[in-house]
Amino acid sequence: MIILKNLTCHYEERVILEDISLKIQKHLTLLGANGAGKSTLAKAICGLIPYDGKIVVDDADIQELSLKERAKLLAYIPAKLEIYDAYITLFEFVLLGRFPFKKSFFDYSERDKEIAAESLEYLNISHLTNASLHSLSSGESQLALIAQALTQKSRIIIFDEPTANLDPKNSKIIAQHIKHLQKEQEILLITHDIHLAKFIDAPIGFIKKQKLHYYDRDFFEPENLSKLYEVEFDAQGLKYV
Repeated sequence: MIILKNLTCHYEERVILEDISLKIQKHLTLLGANGAGKSTLAKAICGLIPYDGKIVVDDADIQELSLKERAKLLAYIPAKLEIYDAYITLFEFVLLGRFPFKKSFFDYSERDKEIAAESLEYLNISHLTNASLHSLSSGESQLALIAQALTQKSRIIIFDEPTANLDPKNSKIIAQHIKHLQKEQEILLITHDIHLAKFIDAPIGFIKKQKLHYYDRDFFEPENLSKLYEVEFDAQGLKYV
């Protein structure tokens, strides 16, 4: 469970999110226009940026936890894999998910390596175990990020625009994995893709003008979408006129 209490985030003098209070019981999908503050909210929940107010995850104030303690609770998956070592293998990258559990100055345990291998097998990419990161396609790179998060064994996974750089086929693969993970873990999904949001079928948090509007149902009604996005929708979706 994630609890936000009077959360405010700003960059210099510009307020991005203002006085947001919300209890996220299990799953939540965040929608909103570009620059509305969706990724800002996700990074605040992970304790990656400063904020005013309070964020509680499983009864723990996120600011009072060490980086390793946070990582055991939350895994953040960015929209794109940033390669810091182009020749690291997929397995080595995924194994880094066990870092919060690794003892200082010791190598990863055999159990750590088993967990990494299980994550690759779960996502059907074990055949790429020894492939270098720079050789992976966009879809495979996104699966690599998910595999590392699964290896981290965090109970809450935050997906930040997971299908933004993918073609329809790979978008479908990622969407199906996210849907399946809902059975086992808490999912916070950030997306611009309304079709993906509807498929995931979680409560919606829509960010607009620094505020978060919560919808447990009826979000996808054309009248509501038209009001929130300020463009015309009908039963078939967005209308270009």
